[in-house]
Amino acid sequence: MDIKTYRERRELLKQQEPKFRTRCWACTQPEFSCFCKHVERFNSNIDFVILIHPLEVRRRIATGRMSHLCLENSFLLKGQDFSENEVIDRLLADQTRHCVVLYPGKSSVNLTDLEIPERQSIFPATKKLTIFVIDGTWTTARKMIRSHNLINLPRICFTPVKPSNFRVRKQPAAFCLSTIEAIHHTIELIGESQGLDVSQRPHDKLLKVFDSMVELQLDFINRSSSKTTSWRALAHRKAKEAQQAEKAAKIKEKKSLRL
Repeated sequence: MDIKTYRERRELLKQQEPKFRTRCWACTQPEFSCFCKHVERFNSNIDFVILIHPLEVRRRIATGRMSHLCLENSFLLKGQDFSENEVIDRLLADQTRHCVVLYPGKSSVNLTDLEIPERQSIFPATKKLTIFVIDGTWTTARKMIRSHNLINLPRICFTPVKPSNFRVRKQPAAFCLSTIEAIHHTIELIGESQGLDVSQRPHDKLLKVFDSMVELQLDFINRSSSKTTSWRALAHRKAKEAQQAEKAAKIKEKKSLRL
């Protein structure tokens, strides 16, 4: 094999190599859908511990990770059973913290039903409020909450006031919120009690990055749908032209036989 043939074959092999998308190391999104430019970090005066299920990690829009990128002093822990998680055990053993789980249920304190003074009274003023948030489907969340070190923690919840804006992912019900929306509304309800000036709307930075990502995905879906429709229309036209050509050829053939 001469050097010219070798180079041509090497170039051909390079072209045939699979092309992998470059992903952002922070948000784990492909470069074209990286949302890091919309992330604005802020201190909510609450330490959020986001427990993300492995299935959520692989999703296109993992709002638990998105929340973590926005929230200062937050934790992002991946897993299914956190019973022996050292980070969680260390947080729970810290006497300067007051730990609760954001999870709906009969035993949960509904923050929506409480007046502002009542919300302040349920959290010790001398301790750092630490909220565990479970990021998963309802099925996986029920399993995660059963972790031995989480199951007996005090629980809080709220009543959503509007449907989720998660328009690129089907929710179990209209008022089921994404993780990032749930964290935003929790801050809305108790941020003031923790010394955060809610009137300045720093927590809206969570929704800013979330909404921008949703709009980006919707635009991508619409453009992909448009391309698919165009391709189908072209394929239909080509098929129709082929049928017409075949029909014309048969007519021509019949005429030639008569002659």
